[in-house]
Amino acid sequence: MEKGFTYILTNKNYTVLYVGATKNLKNRIDCHRNGTGAVFTKKYNATILIYFEAFDDLADAFKREKQIKNWHKEWKWNLEKLSNPELKDLYLNL
Repeated sequence: MEKGFTYILTNKNYTVLYVGATKNLKNRIDCHRNGTGAVFTKKYNATILIYFEAFDDLADAFKREKQIKNWHKEWKWNLEKLSNPELKDLYLNL
């Protein structure tokens, strides 16, 4: 099994949320920050990592991504605020 991550990014004004999944979190966030990640993150400058979960199986990370994407925006914010109340950029600790 390949390990995986589900993650959430926002912009500096905290007005957008981007949910993704990957097998290499640091590399994927680097792509978003360099403008080579998703079109959405480039358009809205969503480069601040405010939430992530680690999984032993990459398939589980993709399942969790789909689950979170179906949530209301408020539910997503509640998830992040429970684990990262100050909405610090978690990328700095990867």
